[in-house]
Amino acid sequence: MDIILVDTSVWINFFKGNETTATLFLKSHVSDIIIATCPVILQEVLQGIKSDKEFKTVNSYFNSLSKFSNNPYELAFDAAKLYRELRINGITIRKPNDCLIALYAIKNNVRLLHDDKDFYHIAQNSTLMV
Repeated sequence: MDIILVDTSVWINFFKGNETTATLFLKSHVSDIIIATCPVILQEVLQGIKSDKEFKTVNSYFNSLSKFSNNPYELAFDAAKLYRELRINGITIRKPNDCLIALYAIKNNVRLLHDDKDFYHIAQNSTLMV
């Protein structure tokens, strides 16, 4: 089974019921992939939830996912380097946390499922698999 890191952008669309290429992929492959997450995705998803009931439900679901636990300082350093390299090449990533999420996927050698165009720019300039 393939392990796939699912970005916040997909979870937001998924929980809102928005059908995108990524959410449809997630729905149709949920039984034949291993879904992974990382701390920054967990934070981004949970901080946007308004009701306590939904917060608990989503948190419980995320607790069942595979979790990446790389060294946060090494990842932060590498994400900063990636962000700087992209800027030098004329590419500005709108949310620096996207570089951190990309590094979780890169370091764990997994594909990143996303609904965010910045990840295409990152993939074109790194080893990120999208």
